[in-house]
Amino acid sequence: YSPYLQDVVTVFMILFGINFNFYFLLLMRKPKKAMKNEEVRCYLAIIAITISIITFNIRGLYPSIMEAFQQAAFQVGSIITTTGFATTDFNTWPQVSRTILVLLMFVGACAGSTGGGIKVSRFIILLKAMKKEIKQYLHPRQIRKIRMDGRVVEHEVVRNVNVFMVVYIMIFATSVFILAFDNLDLITNFTAVAATFNNIGPGLELVGPTANFNVFSDVGKYVLIFDMLAGRLEIFPLLLVFFPDTWRKF
Repeated sequence: YSPYLQDVVTVFMILFGINFNFYFLLLMRKPKKAMKNEEVRCYLAIIAITISIITFNIRGLYPSIMEAFQQAAFQVGSIITTTGFATTDFNTWPQVSRTILVLLMFVGACAGSTGGGIKVSRFIILLKAMKKEIKQYLHPRQIRKIRMDGRVVEHEVVRNVNVFMVVYIMIFATSVFILAFDNLDLITNFTAVAATFNNIGPGLELVGPTANFNVFSDVGKYVLIFDMLAGRLEIFPLLLVFFPDTWRKF
């Protein structure tokens, strides 16, 4: 596609990674309330910072800084929103840029959007919970509440996020371990799981944007199929299928 069409796709990929409540508030003519959405501001900040770093890092690979910016913006927008598109082989980019793209695979888009991944809101809650615990060590008797968008985040929500992350890491680690029996390199295995579990599309090395997942054995492919389903349907609903109590008639 032409550079113009790539720019259009980039913009709308990023827009559809935003929490749809943001657009609802805009339609309800509440722009001030919409702009206070902490997750959206953090999401856009992550995109702006990563595009800037990658553009600077890959500027020597393209004829002009604007083309480097365009390619950086498209790949960042595609990966953080889990769209799965690619306009260049970012597998050949410098390590800094490739590392940033892998990290974006885990971040994902906003909750309540079309994107996958862990979601920006979960990371915000985890960081605030960590900050709270650190301050709690300094002031044990102090009572602190985690707030998001001016509202108190209930303990049940924080607990759910913590449990989600534990289960996420366990499934991720198990998947990478099973893929290791295919005797492929670690970057291929790691990014293959990251790409499927977070519904990204391409990974790095043997599963880069110009390759596919045919290098894995049948067992490896079944693992990646499970990861794709778990990432798209959410982890807990899929795990419930494997619990006997789910099928028991009460």
